[in-house]
Amino acid sequence: MMALEVAGLWKSYGPVPVLRGVSLSVTPGMLTAVLGTSGAGKTTLLRIIAGFEAADEGAISLGGLTVDSGRVQVPPERRQIGYVPQDGALFPHLTVRGNVAFALRGGDRGGRRRGNGVVAEMLDLVGLGDLGARYPHELSGGQQQRVAIARALASRPRLVLLDEPFAALDAGLRSTVRADVLGALRATGTTGVLVTHDQDEALSVADCVAVLRDGTITQAGSPESVYATPADPWTAAFVGTANLLPGVLEADGPGEPRVRTALGSHALRTGLAEGGTEVTVLVRPEQVALDGSMASGTVVETRYHGHDAMVSVDVPGVGPVQARTSGTSVPATGDKVALGVDGPVTAWPA
Repeated sequence: MMALEVAGLWKSYGPVPVLRGVSLSVTPGMLTAVLGTSGAGKTTLLRIIAGFEAADEGAISLGGLTVDSGRVQVPPERRQIGYVPQDGALFPHLTVRGNVAFALRGGDRGGRRRGNGVVAEMLDLVGLGDLGARYPHELSGGQQQRVAIARALASRPRLVLLDEPFAALDAGLRSTVRADVLGALRATGTTGVLVTHDQDEALSVADCVAVLRDGTITQAGSPESVYATPADPWTAAFVGTANLLPGVLEADGPGEPRVRTALGSHALRTGLAEGGTEVTVLVRPEQVALDGSMASGTVVETRYHGHDAMVSVDVPGVGPVQARTSGTSVPATGDKVALGVDGPVTAWPA
């Protein structure tokens, strides 16, 4: 297991800055997800960590050893990093077994023979132990990605980088392959960095989530902390569905700090300025109760997902408020509902 430290990383292509002082710490044995929109700089960050590109400024270290700085540039093959691209990039002329063995000794036949035990172990780890003789074109997309993971792990890398490896898979298969990949990383104790634009993916599989916006990390922390206490309104809206409401801090007094919105008076997760200050308040849809008593509105849309439903309620003077409710009790469009808010909220100065 190996810690990764990225400090003050800058990268531009011509006059266009792609990374703007990115710093990131990755704990050994953990999976960190770098979450961002297309063009945020996710793949560029991964390629610089891998050594495929050099940073303009900043430093990268693995296990305390610098691999990229103004004076040091360790080549990719000496960084002991596994890299899994989005399409897997398997060699079409090699079997599954041959693809995995290629990582062991640069692909020479003698090395592949000596590594048969490792190859078998890696294929068993990703659930493909009986498919070693097949060629990539004989595999499904999910199986090909499992082979790519096995190949990345075969050389016992200090770090594995995953560049949106599940993006091309359909939703059902994506979940299964994701679980298999996570299991393989856990089983080998390998430190991993996953880049993705999928919020559900980042929150559900990672030990740490780093949100990347326009080449800058806006926040990094546990999935729970990033979701519940985002750093700013943009991060709140990007990481999950967010009701961002105008509010006013209530006057100071005994007890916990509170804030008032059109949906009532709410406890604050963290204190802000003195009472009377205008703020922007985050209320997640699952906090909105449809059997409350603080506000009323009209259901204008429902989106049913089976296990739950997202209900959009038009509240006079506020606009649409999103509520997540059980799939067994979904109001109809046009119904009048009364709203309330459960639990504390997060707020920022307006």
